[in-house]
Amino acid sequence: MTIGFRIRKSWPRVSPAAAERFRDIPVANVSDSMSRMFAGGARLKRMHRSGMLIGPAFTVKTRPGANLMLHKAIDMAEPGDVIVVDAGGEVTSALIGDMMITHAIQRGVAGFVINGAVRDADAIFETNHPTFALGATHRGPFKEGPGEIGFPIAIAGMVIEAGDLVLGDGDGVVCVPRAEVDTVYLAARKKQEAEARQIEQTLAGTLDRSWVDKSLHELGCTFVD
Repeated sequence: MTIGFRIRKSWPRVSPAAAERFRDIPVANVSDSMSRMFAGGARLKRMHRSGMLIGPAFTVKTRPGANLMLHKAIDMAEPGDVIVVDAGGEVTSALIGDMMITHAIQRGVAGFVINGAVRDADAIFETNHPTFALGATHRGPFKEGPGEIGFPIAIAGMVIEAGDLVLGDGDGVVCVPRAEVDTVYLAARKKQEAEARQIEQTLAGTLDRSWVDKSLHELGCTFVD
């Protein structure tokens, strides 16, 4: 086995039922429920028009500007997988475009997270297949290795293991470790319910905002007439 040029054939995945529970929970609430310590970084942008990215991670690591391993990943992925690619954050050459995404849709791939660039940005937007990337460029990739499939990767310091839960919306991308999915779901759901009550109180004009002045006083803020 050659480190840096290898393909793992299988791994356990977060179940479809466990993933689907997160469908109506904002990524921000999931992130808050993980101590605001895990994120794919503000550079990852939604390239599709709207909608949630959700599914188990199919991890790919590739040399910047080369997409042979990404082609193989699309052929290997199971329906519902989210293909997550660490391409070193390089945006000089695109790794994926409209034709590859069309093939992925036919294969049942749920979406993409590309730590690199895409092309055919207008087509991706119109197709509206969940896709996050650092940006777009018309320059195409080279079909070369090396790379890895199915091994841990990291994007902006966030470690992603194959089979972990990947979520994305307009605020960005977060990864929930597969072993922590149930715990994070319960915490995120509780936070969302609390926020819904707060919005109701805000609209009714009954929200208690005394905590703001209390915090300022405790921190030593001076009020000047």
